[in-house]
Amino acid sequence: MVDLSIVIVSWNVRDLLRQCLRSIFANLQLADLPTCEVIVVDNVSTDGSPELVQAEFPNVHLIANAENRGFPAANNQGVTVAQGRYVLILNPDTKVVGDALAAMVAYADANPDVGVVGPQLLNEDGSVQSSRRRFPTPATAVFESTWLQPYAPRRLLERYYVQDQPDDATLDVDWVKGAALMARQEAIEQVGPMDAGYFMYSEELDWCRRFKDAGWRVVYLPTAQIVHYGGKSSDQVVTSRHIHFQTSKVRYFHKFHGRFVGELLRWFLLGNYVWQLGLEGAKWLVGHKRPLRAERSAAYRQILRSRLLPAKAPGEESEMRE
Repeated sequence: MVDLSIVIVSWNVRDLLRQCLRSIFANLQLADLPTCEVIVVDNVSTDGSPELVQAEFPNVHLIANAENRGFPAANNQGVTVAQGRYVLILNPDTKVVGDALAAMVAYADANPDVGVVGPQLLNEDGSVQSSRRRFPTPATAVFESTWLQPYAPRRLLERYYVQDQPDDATLDVDWVKGAALMARQEAIEQVGPMDAGYFMYSEELDWCRRFKDAGWRVVYLPTAQIVHYGGKSSDQVVTSRHIHFQTSKVRYFHKFHGRFVGELLRWFLLGNYVWQLGLEGAKWLVGHKRPLRAERSAAYRQILRSRLLPAKAPGEESEMRE
């Protein structure tokens, strides 16, 4: 068993993946981390990413999928073969800074009740990126990442984003973003893998909730820093990103708050898109930026056709039906 297994799920971000892998190996040379393995799971990239890994990083364990299995299912593939005492789920659009890897492992070694460690994420300009959270409430779901967010009660989102605590404080939190999340192998064996019913988004929220429910601590560790460029894969499929984000939100609330709350949220979100579709149609009728309005209207219609019904995990009998 090695100290740390790093699992990277990649889709069409070859250049960023190269930078990420280079930063990992440079970090390992500088840091006091005896043993580490890197596993890349490629979700059918068409930009030469698998060939890059094979040619430039022969010591990386490459799993090349024949279909895009989504973020949590692909991560589970990497976790299944990981030999590390800890498993770091890491996005390919990241760059490891300083001794971040050794710092996370050292902190977890010193605190055996910690199941998950999340580093401080940085934007490209070095500013702190929001990456720590409290568990969302139904009220949070109504406002967060909808057109109503600017009208949310200030305290509601401040609490959700943990803005009432300093960025440089090591804190116990409810969950951390999956762009960089290190989990203890022992804790994974207890709570199980990520829920593959999420295609992307909310899977780390779900996972951290299960860790917390099992009695493990989730800790935000700002002394470990990782640059996260953010959304470089999902930016290529904006409409699908909307669908996956909202269906994942519905799945989470259905799972942890009950069918009634989950269905209320789904219908509320669908109503939001109907409203937005009406606004775009009205702007198109008066001749305001018609190509943009047509593009957005097409996207909203596609979202509405999905009905925001979450997909089933393999072997799961879903109750999420109208």
